[in-house]
Amino acid sequence: MEQALQGNIGRFTLPEIFQLVANSRKTGTLGIQKDDDIVMVYFKSGRIIYGYGPRQTYHIGQLLKDRGRLSAQQLEDAVNTQAREASSKRLGQILMEKKYIDRADLENVVRSQVEELIYSLLSWETGTFKFYENQYPTEEEITVNISVENAILEGYRRIDELNRIKEAMPDFNIVPVIAATPPERKSSISLNSEEWNLLSLVDGKRTIEEIVQISPLARMDTLRKLGALKLAGLLKVGGKKQEPTDHLQSMVDRVSQLLEEYLSLKSKPSKAEKTTVENIQQTVHSRLSPADLAPNSIEEER
Repeated sequence: MEQALQGNIGRFTLPEIFQLVANSRKTGTLGIQKDDDIVMVYFKSGRIIYGYGPRQTYHIGQLLKDRGRLSAQQLEDAVNTQAREASSKRLGQILMEKKYIDRADLENVVRSQVEELIYSLLSWETGTFKFYENQYPTEEEITVNISVENAILEGYRRIDELNRIKEAMPDFNIVPVIAATPPERKSSISLNSEEWNLLSLVDGKRTIEEIVQISPLARMDTLRKLGALKLAGLLKVGGKKQEPTDHLQSMVDRVSQLLEEYLSLKSKPSKAEKTTVENIQQTVHSRLSPADLAPNSIEEER
């Protein structure tokens, strides 16, 4: 009886596990788990035909919209149809039935989705895996045909490039800002439309990761261009994203500090001045305090 293919990542790397499945020309599903993330990779005769992760970033509808194959209104309509009918149909099938896309559009985007999932998997260094022989959790109408060898080669090229990008931008949870450019240099700067579009997403509030999520470009293309803009001195790295409550609290503290500085400048502030300043401080804290503002903000949003 053949021993089940399962174990811990670390003892075996994921590329080694993929190669073992490919060399054995296995058919079935490789389940991989790291913490709360679970990914399923479908194989047929040792080749990758599908991949699915409940938390994967690259959803079909968003990919189609980002590529200009689908409008925001069409995507919303299809999603609403799926929810309204409590349909078991995949979103891609609904989009085709509504003639918003054709089969070729769906096949191309499914391939991109699976490839991106596999490339991200190859960087996992911990977790567990198990191969389910001749079993698929779902029946997929649209499948791909990807060579394990090519997936590994491209995945490692991306990991290597990502490491170089991280030298310029070590933390994707920081907020980039547009750097001040001397007037004499502005006329010599030549950016293409994609770079201008990326710069337009840099608003001093979004993190690098948030910019990647809303960029119409692929993840690696976005990171590559942001890294180049940083190295060219057009972007600079800001700090971590401040939560609104933290920002409000800093405003409260700053107002209090200014009032105290005002008193310290007076050689002998009168009792009335002291009382006035104390009243202002109390009013600021009661009206600007994050705890008091939060419910009002929620009501306004409603």
